[in-house]
Amino acid sequence: MSLLREALASTGWLEQTRQLGMALRTTRSPGGLMVVGTPDDEPWHVTAHLADEARLSGLAQLSPTLLRWDPPPNAPAHLRVGLDRLQETGRGETLFIVSEQRAPVPLLERVDDARRTGATILAIEGGDPELESLAHDAIAVRPDEALITFDAAQHLVSMAAGEVRRASLRERLARLADWVTGPRVSD
Repeated sequence: MSLLREALASTGWLEQTRQLGMALRTTRSPGGLMVVGTPDDEPWHVTAHLADEARLSGLAQLSPTLLRWDPPPNAPAHLRVGLDRLQETGRGETLFIVSEQRAPVPLLERVDDARRTGATILAIEGGDPELESLAHDAIAVRPDEALITFDAAQHLVSMAAGEVRRASLRERLARLADWVTGPRVSD
């Protein structure tokens, strides 16, 4: 991924994915970040990456809830959450739509309802103007124009969401040296 980051440094993609990743972090509490796709393409991959980032970064609000179109009743509890969860959506929660294809009308209607109740709507999409118009923030990965793949965009966004910037030892030592040798008020 570091090679990809270097290659994309001057394209604007890193800033876009970082912005969307930071927007995912504004979710207030664990379980409030809901990830949904289309009936034919559930976003398992990005959901797993966000769960990893939540664990590794210590940012519990990144723990995603995968919303499924037709969850099997005998699936484990975390894989049985259906779209009816959107009826309870409110302020402080985030709905993250991951859809390479045009979003179906039933999804657009539910996204609009969630937005009206105060949820933040974010998306990685394949150039869907209707979905893009509903989202507070979105990245369009159009196959004919994109410098990166849809999968790579998901990786970059999830990595940016979990990015916890801590000063390196060198940076902390430099600050300490500045403090020790800095200007002093003398008597």
